[in-house]
Amino acid sequence: MKDSPESLELLLNRVDELERRVHALEHPGEAKAGAIESRTTQAIEASSDGASDLETSNIFPIIGRAMLGIAGAYVLRAVAAAGVLPKLPVSALAVAYAFGWLVWSSRVSRGLARVVYAGTSALILAPMLWEITLQFRVFTPMASAGVLAAFVTLATVLDMRGNAARSMWIAQSVAVITAAALALATHHILPFLVALLNAALVSEYARMRDYAQSVWPLIALVADAAAWGMIFIYSGPQNARAEYPELGAAALIVPACLLFTINGTALAVRAIIHGNRISVFDAIQTMIAFLLAVAGVLYFAPQQGTVVLGGFCLILSASMYVGSFRYLRQLEERRNFRVFSLWSVALLLAGLVWALPRPGAAIMLAIAAVAATWLAARVEPGTLELHGALFLIGATVVSRLPQYIFDVVAGSSPRRVDASILSVSVCAGVAFLVESKTANELWQRKALRIVPALVATCALIALLVHGVLAAAALALALDVHHVAFLRTLTICLTALCMAFGGSRWGLPELTRLAYVALAFVAAKLLFEDLRHGHMEFIAGSISLFAIALIAVPRLVRLGAKSRATVPTGTAVHTSL
Repeated sequence: MKDSPESLELLLNRVDELERRVHALEHPGEAKAGAIESRTTQAIEASSDGASDLETSNIFPIIGRAMLGIAGAYVLRAVAAAGVLPKLPVSALAVAYAFGWLVWSSRVSRGLARVVYAGTSALILAPMLWEITLQFRVFTPMASAGVLAAFVTLATVLDMRGNAARSMWIAQSVAVITAAALALATHHILPFLVALLNAALVSEYARMRDYAQSVWPLIALVADAAAWGMIFIYSGPQNARAEYPELGAAALIVPACLLFTINGTALAVRAIIHGNRISVFDAIQTMIAFLLAVAGVLYFAPQQGTVVLGGFCLILSASMYVGSFRYLRQLEERRNFRVFSLWSVALLLAGLVWALPRPGAAIMLAIAAVAATWLAARVEPGTLELHGALFLIGATVVSRLPQYIFDVVAGSSPRRVDASILSVSVCAGVAFLVESKTANELWQRKALRIVPALVATCALIALLVHGVLAAAALALALDVHHVAFLRTLTICLTALCMAFGGSRWGLPELTRLAYVALAFVAAKLLFEDLRHGHMEFIAGSISLFAIALIAVPRLVRLGAKSRATVPTGTAVHTSL
């Protein structure tokens, strides 16, 4: 063996390799870990080499081609400004040039290149269309809006054909923002609003086909802003919008209605047919579109359109009730059912108020409250009980029952009772009796049962006070102190009856409301009896209040004891 340095180094390397192999045979676990670490290191090195290759070999050529595309757009701009050729063919060629870049971007295999080239097409189209419309005036606002609508439609279709690669979002975003900007600059809102509605339509169609549309929230918000802007501008005085073209009522109402139709139909298809969970933004956007449609009708067709709007709301409410209870109630995910059922309530309330006169709407809402309460125990207890409470609250407000109660027990008593007030009072009592026959310990249902009990009790007290005052007025001329004393007497007697009856029949809502009535009497003594009564009548009112304070707790205990002694078979089982 030679003693050269190269031979010694070769010998040392072989000895080290033999030691590693022996160590690997003696410790196989460490050998596997070392191999994995070696492969990971090689992969990291390879990826870093690939990233470096991407940075140097892919990004720069992509940016270079995009810059060449923008340079070509400037060439067309120079030709149009020089007047060498007619502006209309040059403008049409420029539009085709931007569309060509959009189509080419969909045919590129790399995701980064697709996004860059789609952005290039949008950057070519937007400033070019701005100059063609505002500076050169070659395209009318309607033609420019048509170009933007076609551009967004083509971008969405190409995006749907791109499988998992979603790269057209930048083109869609720029086109939508350009439409809004041109609507403000040209003062022709309607054609560009139609273009935005087209964008919303194709975007919703893609979403119904389960193609993700990341730009959809932007499209929805811009369309909302454009619709509201048109309503706001044209609802003002005519001299404040001299630069805007005149539009008829139909042109001002239909776009907002179309926006609601697009959003509502797409939401219903995704929720009912596809079973997709309704997102918070979807629900908010649909409500915004509905409010815009309502605002358009109420601003520009307040007389004829209100009845039509009410009828539409009633039809839509019935449809949503059928859809929610037939298709959504059985689903494990309950959000869609809750959202649709609450919308049904709101639409029914609005439809009755707009379609019928006030007394008729109050009566129908009271009947709907009784029907929902009766169906609650048989179909959907928690949901329909909530609906019944909402219907009853709506009927109470529409019938002006709170105003009647205040006038009777604290103000000047009216001469007669409106039929709607009587109907709402009776329906509230019926709803309370129907609910009292169902036993449930859920606190949500206990809280809901206080609504009909409160309405029925307050209405009963007001009707009793009204009757007592009317009967007393036949016998003598009532003065202020007489009225105050009779009111105190009637409310205290009613509180005593409620205290005993509530505990006797197992209706704790009545016992609680008896204490509420006593609290009202205490306030009444301070603000009415002590201010307007004579001494003897003040003493009588205070005595009545003191007796009621002593008797109500005792009557509650007496009623509970009496109920406990009744055999189970004959007792009224209304425990909550």
